[in-house]
Amino acid sequence: MSGSGNIPMTPSGLRKLKEELKHLQSVERGKISREIEVARAHGDLRENAEYHAAKEKQSHIEGRILNLNDWIARAEVIDPAKLGGDKVVFGATVDLLDLESDKTVSYRLVGELEADLKKRWIAVTSPVARALIGKKKGDTVTVQSPGGTREYDVQEIRFEDPQEEAPSEG
Repeated sequence: MSGSGNIPMTPSGLRKLKEELKHLQSVERGKISREIEVARAHGDLRENAEYHAAKEKQSHIEGRILNLNDWIARAEVIDPAKLGGDKVVFGATVDLLDLESDKTVSYRLVGELEADLKKRWIAVTSPVARALIGKKKGDTVTVQSPGGTREYDVQEIRFEDPQEEAPSEG
């Protein structure tokens, strides 16, 4: 996901990227340099698997640092806590009633780099999120999923700055 254009994300999403970048630059870079030095000391580099593995890891780390720098530079931070209104937009947490199973499910609409299915944070570009955008409390939403068509009632729309943990169910 590199290229041009802004990348929408929440404040905590940007914070996470910056923390990862800092860790890679201050910890991992030094660690891999030492691994390369140790492997280099083992002699013939042509047949030195440790050396080649370390160089490959270094290349991966440097590539990740480039990506992170790019994403951070293009981050368009949207703070859900400063949003409001009665329509589903980026950053909203939406409580949905699954009309088939009669179960309630919550999704938070976040940037692609922040999506995390375990936390039910879905990319704003995903089919579910696209179906929800612009909807209001009480609207029925039809979502095409791999398992077929699902219908949901929009129960609640909340705006809060997501912390690292998913909101506790209560």
